[in-house]
Amino acid sequence: MITLHGIPNCDTVKKARAWLGARGVAHAFHDFKKQGVPEAALDTWLASLGWEALLNRKGTTWRGLDDATRAAVVDAASARPALLAQPSLIKRPVVQWDDGTVTAGFDAADWQRRV
Repeated sequence: MITLHGIPNCDTVKKARAWLGARGVAHAFHDFKKQGVPEAALDTWLASLGWEALLNRKGTTWRGLDDATRAAVVDAASARPALLAQPSLIKRPVVQWDDGTVTAGFDAADWQRRV
């Protein structure tokens, strides 16, 4: 089963869920706000995608952090606690596909090849 991780009020997550629904693709939704960030999954995502691809530097949460906190995020080890503490820092949606691969963000062309 495909698992889509994110925040329900995120526009990109809404678009991704609508895309899957319109194509009848069964999936589970993991809500970061209600269920938290699964630590073991985060470790897998960091190893698979890399911390720079997973960290959303364009969002308001990142911009709202103080300079010292932003400057301290320099690698996977320093990004991990920030991502756990502030799930909105994670680029969304994170999708765990049936084949075990993981992606971050919504790319309709890539998704079409996967489903």
